[in-house]
Parts: sequence; C-alpha cells; structure tokens
Amino acid sequence: MSAADKISLSGNSSPSECVISQKDVAEAAGDAKWTITKKTLSSGVSSGVEVIEVDNGAMVVSILPTRGMGIWKIQAKDLRVGWDAPARQPVHPAFVNLHSRNKLGWLEGFNELICRCGLTSNGPPGIDPEAASPIESDLTLHGRIANIPARTVTGQYVNEGGKAELVIRGVVTESTLFGQNLELTVEYRIGIGSKSLTITDQVTNRAARDAELQLLYHINIGTPILEAGSRWYAPLKRLSPRDPRATEEIQKYATYLGPTTGYAEQVYFCDPIADDSGKTLVALTDARKSRGIALQFETDTLPCLAIWKNTQALADGYCTGLEPGTNYPNFKAQERREGRVVKLPPGRDWKTSMKLSILTSDEEVADRLSRIETLQGDNRLQLDSELVPGISGDQ
Repeated sequence: MSAADKISLSGNSSPSECVISQKDVAEAAGDAKWTITKKTLSSGVSSGVEVIEVDNGAMVVSILPTRGMGIWKIQAKDLRVGWDAPARQPVHPAFVNLHSRNKLGWLEGFNELICRCGLTSNGPPGIDPEAASPIESDLTLHGRIANIPARTVTGQYVNEGGKAELVIRGVVTESTLFGQNLELTVEYRIGIGSKSLTITDQVTNRAARDAELQLLYHINIGTPILEAGSRWYAPLKRLSPRDPRATEEIQKYATYLGPTTGYAEQVYFCDPIADDSGKTLVALTDARKSRGIALQFETDTLPCLAIWKNTQALADGYCTGLEPGTNYPNFKAQERREGRVVKLPPGRDWKTSMKLSILTSDEEVADRLSRIETLQGDNRLQLDSELVPGISGDQ
C-alpha cells in the first residue's frame, strides 16, 4: 500500500482480525516500528466489540468503534492511562439499556478513558418540555452517542512535511425519524513516536431543519496517576460547585483523596481562561508531579469545563473526570435557558479540536504547569459558593 491509501477497518468490510505496520507502507521504511491492529472481542458482554489498537512506538491507543469511537485506554510504556470501572471490559451497546435503572442505564457500559456524551443531550435524565419533537423529550443520562457503533472506520499513514502520523477516522450517526439527524466524524492523529494525540470532531446536521447539539468529553483517569495527593490544574476565571455536596470541600477543590469507601462524588463547573489563539489547558498529575496528562482544547467551541471527583473505593470505580464541553452537564432545559445549547442549521457543521498528552517525567509535568500558570497570570480565581441552578432532572 502507499501512504495515500486508506484501509477500511469497518466490521462489514475488513477481517475481524487484521494488522497494518510500517512494513506495509513503502514510505514508512525509515520510521520506528508501528502497527494498527484491529481485533474483535468475543466473550460476555464484550462479544462483538471491535478494538483498534494503534501502537506508534511510544504508546498504544485502544479505540472503540463499537462504542461511538471512544478511547478505552492508553498504555504509554509502563504507564496505564485509564481507570478501573465496575465494567472491566468494553460493553457492547446491545447490552446497554439506556432507560434501565431510572434512565441511568448508560452507567452499565461506562469504562472508557475518553467517552463522548451527546449529541442531542449530555446531562442528567428527565423530561424536556421544550424539546422540538415529542420523541426527543424523554432524555436518558448523557445521551446516546457513546452507545452507537461507527458505520465507517479507516486507518491511514500520512507524512506531511516530515511529520509521520497514523490517522484513524470514523463516522457515527445519531438519527431518528421525526427527530434529529446528526453525523459525528471523528479523527484521531497519532504521531509516530509521540506521547500525544490530536482529536478532531465534526458534527453535521443532516436534517432539513435546525438541530440542537450538546457534546461533552468525559475524560476519565484512575490509578496510577490518580492517588492520594494528586491535583488538577487549569487557568480559571471562576469555579462553582454543582450541588451541596460539592460545597463541602470547595477549598480543597483541586486535590484528591486516595480510594475512600463510601465517598460521594463532587462536581465543579469552571470558566477557563484561553490564550490569544482561543486555547486553554487542563492537567492532572500524581502527588509527586512526576507523571500525568494534559489536555489542550478550544474555548470557542468548548467553553465549559466540568471536573468530576469520584474517589470512592478501587472496586467501585476510583476515578476523576476532566470534562470540556459545549455546556455544563446540567439538565438540557436549564442549559437551553442559559444559552449554552448549540443551534445547528440544516447542512451546517460544528467542529472542534483538542490535544491529549501523556506526561511521563518531572520536566514534562513542570512544562505544562508553567504554561497554566502563565495563562492564569494576574487573573484572580473566583470561588463561587453559590450553587449552579438547574441540576435536577424533570424541569
């Protein structure tokens, strides 16, 4: 194959097991060893789940086309980036009933490092009285997109200006008769030998009428990065608690406990500061500041940042979430009233891009924290003890 070739990785047009490597691309002869491996899981609730493992020589990124093109986990040498959810393996959407458990059934399949929430809604369940269509009014937790398999998936090697990358693309459609018709196109670019990946998402309204869009990126990290004394960092104008529980330790909003049996989650809503190009940065580090992750994202398209602290026992899903979004994960009717629901005309696109970096040294961590400190500058963080309205379900 040539570097220009795209290889289909879709279930109906490629083998259930396939491997592409630098040996298959003449132009990649001088690269470090890399592989793109597609496999299909075959046991339990994982039966039929497709996994694409992209090994770029520095890390292995496990992408889940069957689960809305989410990322299950990243292994960067000896550092695992992900978390241990009660659902230990990826769950096929066929085994996830979004309306079960009081419309919280989404939780039964939730275990990814990167899980998209949307596209029609991304907050708590309830009845939306202002929905454009009656069949869109009954909302379940965090929407449907994470439980819709991609219909088209390709892999490609590209080398532009001497920068060699592995590119995985997939298309996921969330549509219904008499409702919305939104098409999500996902692109992952992973540089050969790099510990970073770039995510570019485009949502297109394929309907003949206006559509509403909500999209939130649930980026979830557990051990070993998350531990007692871990901390998250971001340049912020304002931070607000979601509910009374989050007000209890608001002065300790940035630090984490070790695994704590019975811990009740805390969520904070943040207003990030961007640089001149409209980008901001959030990072999570271990207690020694020797390893972590950093996420750079665009505030024009993702103006809201939520932080989910869920430091319950290891067996129960010890985790934290860094969650940029088009809105805060309140009930949709509230976010609509606050003007934080994207309106997408017929045929129009919404597009965003972000960069996720794995930090494996003191120097890499220090570099990101220095950038965050520079962005914060002389801006004073406002800690808001008032609750953010609109967190309940039925409005």
